[in-house]
Formats: sequence, structure tokens, C-alpha cells
Amino acid sequence: MSSMPPAVAPAVPSASAADPIADPAPPRRQLGVWHAISVCVGMVVGAGIFKTSPMVAQSLASDQALYLAWALGGVLSVIGGLCFAELSAAFPDAGGDYHFLRLAYGRRLALLFAWSRFAVIHTGSMALLAFVFGDYLGQLVPLGRYGSAVFAAGAIGLLMALNLRGARWGLGTQVGLMLLVIAGLLAVGAAGLSLVLQGQAPATPLANPVVTADRPAWGVALVFVFLAYGGWSDAATLSAEMRDPRRGIVQALLGGLAIVAALYLLANWAYLQGLGLDGLARSEAPAAELLRRAAGPWGEVAIVGVVAITSITVMNATLIAGARTTYAAARDLPHPTRLLGRLGDWDFDRGVPPGAVLALGSVALLLVGFGTATRGGFATMVDYLSPVYWFFLTLSALSLIVLRVRLPQAPRPLRVPLFPWLPLLFAGCSAYLLWSSVVYVKAGAIAGLAVLALGALLLWPLTRSAR
Repeated sequence: MSSMPPAVAPAVPSASAADPIADPAPPRRQLGVWHAISVCVGMVVGAGIFKTSPMVAQSLASDQALYLAWALGGVLSVIGGLCFAELSAAFPDAGGDYHFLRLAYGRRLALLFAWSRFAVIHTGSMALLAFVFGDYLGQLVPLGRYGSAVFAAGAIGLLMALNLRGARWGLGTQVGLMLLVIAGLLAVGAAGLSLVLQGQAPATPLANPVVTADRPAWGVALVFVFLAYGGWSDAATLSAEMRDPRRGIVQALLGGLAIVAALYLLANWAYLQGLGLDGLARSEAPAAELLRRAAGPWGEVAIVGVVAITSITVMNATLIAGARTTYAAARDLPHPTRLLGRLGDWDFDRGVPPGAVLALGSVALLLVGFGTATRGGFATMVDYLSPVYWFFLTLSALSLIVLRVRLPQAPRPLRVPLFPWLPLLFAGCSAYLLWSSVVYVKAGAIAGLAVLALGALLLWPLTRSAR
């Protein structure tokens, strides 16, 4: 999962009637298909794939089911991407989901979404990636039971300090990051092929005793699969900048997600060849274990380096984007309290919103502590953010239908085929994943929903006049 911020695009005239602050200038159509494919792949592929596969394996009972889950995730992501492509082509705006939700349901719900990004989605993603960083680095530098948490907290603290000093990591390095991650996934595939050619059997059999009869295997598995595919909603915002407004984004999404799905299937094939399904399900760092088995200590060091650099870079991009989203939402509140007013301050000397950076980083540190206390780490963070993420994604999918009815006059260069069935299918899948992440609740899921409810209570008196 990559957390690169969405492409910035001002709003079009069609949205101005419903959104009085919209900028009437249209975006410049300058992106070709291959350029958009590279950006799409870079937005989706991130460090999450190096950690999610064990969680998927824990929920499924066969290697065939594992392959099917990853393929299905790619197909459903394309359908969701098409829905977001129509929305962003008709109503292009830097706010992305925030803008769609505001047009469809009003300012109050949009501000609740902004809260969810601050308190759950962005901060949960930072803590999640910090645990990926800590789990892999702990393979090389073991510090005992709390080693992963120490590394995770240290990484977040370092990024907070850098951003508060005004130090910025250029987001133009995202292409280089994408190439680094792809190289890591290809190395994983090569390691699996090497073990096959050497005739080495998997470390464990293709059997998984973790699955139980009362567990919603497919629902849980798809929650982790879609976590790794996360980022396509940001990629869909490129539709407003495609040279071919009708077919360009479709070709980019299909091509980009096909490449991502192929890489993910290759990585999981390699994991199975080297570790077996049971070994994959029990692994804390499957890529490191596989490379150690195939290439020795140096292979393990190399893949840990790839995962560490990727995690840090995506965490930093999330902190940059999340702090600015928090700053903008706090600035736009009609009657902010003194604390929320601080979140809407900008330091022009350092070029950062310091209050938002401190708040975002502090919440992420608290979540690292929460994940450590529950002994779930990465899995707890997935539980924490998944219900909230899928709740708003369900509403975003349905907003396509709402806006077709409410703003039929808006120009739509791209229209989702088989309307309204594809949007309803994706909304139904999102609702199923919301159900899957809630019905078998854990501490993380309960905490995420409680924080969302707290946000609703805090925002209600501040948005009484909001429409």
C-alpha cells in the first residue's frame, strides 16, 4: 500500500454550483497512458505487500485459494478505480474523496471523513508501516519482545523531527521508490525460482491448521488483500489530466493494476515455493526469510533494506499529505476551538503546518503503543483502520449514483459501464468488507469505530450551520 498524495487538480465549473469555493479553472490534459500507468503502479505498490501475505495465508486453507484472493483483489480494484475515475473526471479536485463526499452528502459528513483521515486512516497507516519497518529490521537487529515497537516509534519520531524542521523529501522520488519496490518483488520471485530449480522442498507443507470453521476466511483475507492494493483511489484522480479523457484512465487503471496483480501473484508464488502455506502464515517477515533461505545472509540484508527504505519513504509521504489535509480541514471549520485553530496554523518560515505535524505524529505514536499493548502490531493496525476505511469507501462508491441523480448536467468524459450495476457491485463488496472487519471484532476494530464516533461528537457542535 502506497500513500502517495493524489494528483492536484482544481475543480471544474460543473461543481461550482454545489461547492461555492470551487476553482473554475480546468486541469491541463497532459498525461499519456504509459505515464499514467507508471504513476498508478507507483501509487499502489508499497511496503504492505511484504507483510500482508502471511495474514491472507492465515485465513485460507490452500495455495489455490491464496492465488484466487490476490487475483480477485485486482479485479475488484479495477471496478472501484472506474467508479473513482468517473467521479474525478466529472468533479476534479485536490480533495479527492473529501470533495466527492461533500458534493453528495454535505459538508458535515465530509468533515467527519477528514477527521477519520487524521485520527484513523492516515495515522493508522503510519503506525502500520512503522510496524512493517520494525518487524523487518528486527530480523537483522533483534532487540527482544519490544524490538519492533522501538524501531517503529523511533522511525515516526525521526520523521516528525525532520518535518518540523522544514526538511522535505521530494515526492518526485516516488518513481525511484516504485522501481526499488518492484526490484524487491522481482528478487522475491527469483528466490522462489532458484529454490525450485535447486529441487528444494518448501520449508513447511501446504497445509494451514490456523483456519477454523467459524472464521470468515474470505472476508478477512480480502481485507488484507485490499490493503496491499490500496492507492488506486488516488490513481483514479489522474483521469482529469489524461490526454484521452474517455479511454485513457481506463487503459491506465487496467494496465497498472494488471502489473501490480502480476507482481503480487509472483511474490506469493515465491513465498509458497520457499516457505509453504503454513510457513508463510506464521512468518513475521516472509521476504527476509525467503531470501535468507535462497541467497544467505546477504540476500536477507538486501531485502530488509528495500522494505525499510520503502516504509520510511511512504510514511513520510503520508505525514506530509496527512498534515496538510488536517491543516486544511481545521482551517475550514466554521467555528474552530483554540486547539483546532492551532491545527489550522501554517509556519511560513519553515513551510509546514507544525500543529498538524505534531498532532498527526503524536497520534501515530499512540497507535504504536496500542498495537504493542495488544501484541498484534501490524494486524491490530489493520483492524483499527479497516472498518472506518471501508465505511467511507462504501459511501464514496454510492456517491457516484447520488451525483448522477443530483448533478446530471455535469460533463462526464468517462462513464462507468453497466451503470448502476458496477458501482452497486463495488459498494456491496466494500460493505461486505466493512462487515467482515466489524462482525468478528477485535480490540483494534472497536477502537477505530470509537474514535470515529468521538469525532462525530466533537464536530457536531462545530458544524451546526454546515450543509
